[in-house]
Amino acid sequence: METRRVHIITMGCQMNVYDSEQMERILAPMDYRPTSNPDKADLILVNTCSVREKAEHKVYSCLGRLERVKRKRPGLIIGVGGCVAQQEGERILKVAPCVDMVFGTFAYRRLPDLLREVAEKKRRVVDIDMAGTVEPLDTRPSEFQEGRATAFVTIMSGCENYCSYCVVPYVRGREISRKPEGILKEVEDLVERGVREVTLLGQNVNSYGMKDGHGLDFVSLLEAVNDVHGLHRVRFTTSHPKDLSDRLIRAFGRLEKLAPHIHLPVQCGADRILRRMNRGYTRDYYLSRVDALREIRSDVAITSDIIIGFPGEEGADFEETLSLVKSVRFDNLFTFKYSDRPYTPARKFRNKVDEKVKGERFARLLELQTKITLEKYRSLVGTVQEVLVESPSKRRGGQMAGRTPCNKIVNVADMTAPVGQVVPVSIVQAFSHSLLGSPERCGSQDRCPKGGILHAA
Repeated sequence: METRRVHIITMGCQMNVYDSEQMERILAPMDYRPTSNPDKADLILVNTCSVREKAEHKVYSCLGRLERVKRKRPGLIIGVGGCVAQQEGERILKVAPCVDMVFGTFAYRRLPDLLREVAEKKRRVVDIDMAGTVEPLDTRPSEFQEGRATAFVTIMSGCENYCSYCVVPYVRGREISRKPEGILKEVEDLVERGVREVTLLGQNVNSYGMKDGHGLDFVSLLEAVNDVHGLHRVRFTTSHPKDLSDRLIRAFGRLEKLAPHIHLPVQCGADRILRRMNRGYTRDYYLSRVDALREIRSDVAITSDIIIGFPGEEGADFEETLSLVKSVRFDNLFTFKYSDRPYTPARKFRNKVDEKVKGERFARLLELQTKITLEKYRSLVGTVQEVLVESPSKRRGGQMAGRTPCNKIVNVADMTAPVGQVVPVSIVQAFSHSLLGSPERCGSQDRCPKGGILHAA
């Protein structure tokens, strides 16, 4: 069979990155090989995100560009998958004539059949059936994914929290957890291929296993992954604050491979708005979880999400958000202006916040968090950090890039260590979102992690 090329455009969250990798594996037996050049592709797949209105607009902008490509190459097959596909279904075919197939969040597993229908029957297809398993069809790393130091592993899909602003339960379906033996086998296979850090993914990993009777809850799964020989670090995302148990917090103090970083979305600092969001916790409860984390690991890095301008948000509510940010001093924030999403209760809420007001509040929060983040980065200058080398630096030629245990990006000058090696790095300069360092070659165990020598993880 003649080798064909597939170009996958991935938008949105880490789970979409994982799903796109699954698509590559599924298509490999059909002799599709990935290409980074869309002009050389026989098949282009757009894996989409609909969590924000801006993300959805980005999808249609991308399809507009692909429309021009399709005119030049009519034989090109274009597919749209993921959350926008699940949300919009056949409407995508009407809005974007270049699209040949639409497949939802579960349907990517049926890609071979959909492709055959498009190619052989010469007709456009839509599959947004959410029936099926959350288990991957193949967990073995493909030949296209060799040479990586880090990898994502989805452990569950879906959400049943029904926050009033969130479309995820409607496009990802009900909460389903994968079987632990499959997860552990996938992690072991990744480590065998050279991966040294895995990030466990789910809409709410804290509730892993609670509804599926697999015999392990999330902490027990972390313990099992922590025991995988050859693995150096474990991370996870995302955690819902209301389900952050004392047992999970204590795991940060006793599991040596669990990285001291947690993404804990607060969304707002005002109780009145948290109730309207249906978040299930109060400001004080959130702050108590932060205190408990820092009591166990004083160096834990905490990042978060905040929505600006939720319907009914008043100036006083926003000031409470600012005061919470000042109190917690997050390592980083992902800030979004509220936008109505299909199916969600909040789209019908009154007292929508003016866009200009949203913009002003967004700017104030960004200014505050930028200052805090820079202060945190500058506090690391002069320290020695353990860096897992991930890739050549994207912005600085001749350097390698990696991350600290607290998930801070470090560009390392004069680096000769290969991808996958853990090295002690002396931090010499701090920027807004990264650090600059040089390899530390001292012999003092007091200054250098792991004795101050280059070593394999």
